[in-house]
Amino acid sequence: QVQLVESGGGLVQAGGSLRLSCTASGSIVSLNAMGWYRQAPGKQRELVATITSGGGTNYADSVKGRFTISRDNAKNTVYLQMNSLKPEDTAVYYCNADLWVGVDAVTRRNYWGQGTQVTVSS
Repeated sequence: QVQLVESGGGLVQAGGSLRLSCTASGSIVSLNAMGWYRQAPGKQRELVATITSGGGTNYADSVKGRFTISRDNAKNTVYLQMNSLKPEDTAVYYCNADLWVGVDAVTRRNYWGQGTQVTVSS
């Protein structure tokens, strides 16, 4: 059993900053790629940023230069530093992790967090 617990969402004015965190816990053997996705009301879930186990990153064009994804492998945690926030960044942000899990038998699984609300006021 694996859980992803997110924190750091909230209400912020346009131009402000927030830092999201997501920690994975449970029968984790190793973490592969981790990432952040978001879903605004009435829209599909979209990729925000991903980071590989080796630290390679990928960003949506809409957040390049404003958001930074990072990870602490020792803590099984991924972060999303969000600067220069805009009202269009308002969404529920979800953490995603691709990882190897298990005690006796090891399998590769993909997990989602419960989501954290980010609201940017104009």
